[in-house]
Amino acid sequence: MDFFQIILWPFKWVMSWILGAFHTLLDWLGMDPDGGFTWTLSIILLVILIRTLLIPLFVKQIKSQRAMQAMQPEIQKLQAKYKGKTDQLSRQAMAMEQQALFKEHGTSPFAACLPMLVQMPFFFALFQILTGAGAAAERGEGEGALTPEQIQSFGNAVFLGAPMQDTFLGSLGANFSLPVVIISLVMIVLMTASQFYMQKMLMSKNMSEAAMTGPFAQSQKFMLYVLPLVFGIGGINFPIGVLIYWTATNFWAVGQQMWIIRNNPTPGSLAERELNERRAAKGLPPVGKAAQEAAARAEAEAARPQAGQRQQPKRQTKKRRK
Repeated sequence: MDFFQIILWPFKWVMSWILGAFHTLLDWLGMDPDGGFTWTLSIILLVILIRTLLIPLFVKQIKSQRAMQAMQPEIQKLQAKYKGKTDQLSRQAMAMEQQALFKEHGTSPFAACLPMLVQMPFFFALFQILTGAGAAAERGEGEGALTPEQIQSFGNAVFLGAPMQDTFLGSLGANFSLPVVIISLVMIVLMTASQFYMQKMLMSKNMSEAAMTGPFAQSQKFMLYVLPLVFGIGGINFPIGVLIYWTATNFWAVGQQMWIIRNNPTPGSLAERELNERRAAKGLPPVGKAAQEAAARAEAEAARPQAGQRQQPKRQTKKRRK
């Protein structure tokens, strides 16, 4: 067992135990224990459980992204201040001021991608379980917390005519399998399209105008095109079971993000304007940036002297009249 496998071992055991528990539950409910749909549903239930547990981290990610957007004008001022200054002292001063800004806004670049980083060990663990199931079934062994019988069952499971441990690349040439190729391509398209849509929705609806320029916007545009490309290229070597897991994960993430953007949008974004339009139609007061602007206008209006109000003449003493 190498260093990477030692690190992944606890994640692998947890993922295989949960997967096996859902499979046992569905078997107990009367579903075919060796059926591809039973194993597919077990994987989807695993996704729902993992994503539900990650909701607090997702909320933290959303807050961090908003803070990153809010501080973009200050970051741009800082970059303009140190533009052309390449000496060590200036670079250190810029780094310290940048750290102070992150601390003031209560965020960091690491916090914005925390859910993705937390999820990766679980994904690699499941990847090892599903890719190793075939060899383990031939040896008559278990995998993680899955028993030899469950591994044998998964090794023989077929989803819509495609063995769940087969891959797109492994089903070409002499081992050509049309069901595996079709199912893999459909899953890869769904996986990449949902990833692209999720990032596009985030940029077009939930970013303020101030955040649409600068390095943060450039990094978001980079992720818009690179992440689907990574999923597309990586997907051709994923087993069907892993493609089901990742596609279900993306669909959950799209639904979760739509709900967050609709009900709790970033201040100053298109989603917030749409939310206030819906609230106005129901006779409710605005929220977010619109509410702050309305309060500022009301305060300025209250401070202004009322038009048409007659100034009372001041009383003058006899001495001044002379």
